[in-house]
Amino acid sequence: MAEQTTKRAGPSIWVLGVVLLVLILFISGLFAKSGVSGLQIHPMDQFHVKPLFGEGPVHWYTFTNVTLWMLLGVLAIAALFILGTGEKGLVPGRIQSIAESAYMFVYKTVEDVTGHDGVKFFPYVFTLFLFIVFMNFLGLLPMSFAATSHIAVTAILAMLVFLTVTIMGLVKHGVHFLGLFWVSSAPLALRPILAVIELISYFVRPVSHSIRLAGNIMAGHAVIKVFAGFAGALGIFSILPIFAISAFYALEVLVAFIQAYVFTILTCVYLKDALHPGH
Repeated sequence: MAEQTTKRAGPSIWVLGVVLLVLILFISGLFAKSGVSGLQIHPMDQFHVKPLFGEGPVHWYTFTNVTLWMLLGVLAIAALFILGTGEKGLVPGRIQSIAESAYMFVYKTVEDVTGHDGVKFFPYVFTLFLFIVFMNFLGLLPMSFAATSHIAVTAILAMLVFLTVTIMGLVKHGVHFLGLFWVSSAPLALRPILAVIELISYFVRPVSHSIRLAGNIMAGHAVIKVFAGFAGALGIFSILPIFAISAFYALEVLVAFIQAYVFTILTCVYLKDALHPGH
């Protein structure tokens, strides 16, 4: 009897779901035809850089919404480690556990990827990781601003990594640093071609490094804004957009950490190439 009940209930649930979806699409079409402003969605408005005080053009010294949230991120990082390291107990509290776990996680990543020689760059890599992960998570708060969704922010971070790696490699190895572009294991006839390819890919690093982070953060926030617009327009029939928002928000929480980790581990890989050039 239980199996028969389950078999009967299964199709009815699917039918109910299809009917509900058709109703939502039908009502969405009615709203779209009537020109209801609720469906006039502008998902990119949330990325506009605006001055916090007054109006007018944004200059390099203007205090903007980007500046505010980056400042809040720095203050949050400082608060985490001031509170987490203020009272060092044998049994760490929650804040101390978070601070110590972040420290050990990044330290082990740097040591595993770059080797013992790269540990001296741990403070720099740790600062990058903390800044990016805090900016990503703060950007998920309602009415906040995702600073890492702007290429202007991520490009500066990527260029700093690129310059650090290049200068350190040249200072440490001199001309031998160019061995990074010479694939000695390849046939001699292919080595010049591969050298050009390696040279181009090396200078493209800051572009891909910055676009990957900014593009992922921007795309996730834009998708959430689109579904939020549909949820506001559909009223009582907004159950599907709300479920979609919840699912995408959970995914964005995961993406916020993963993108910070990817940026960090790529930085470690670039440092490894500078410390040990050559193929």
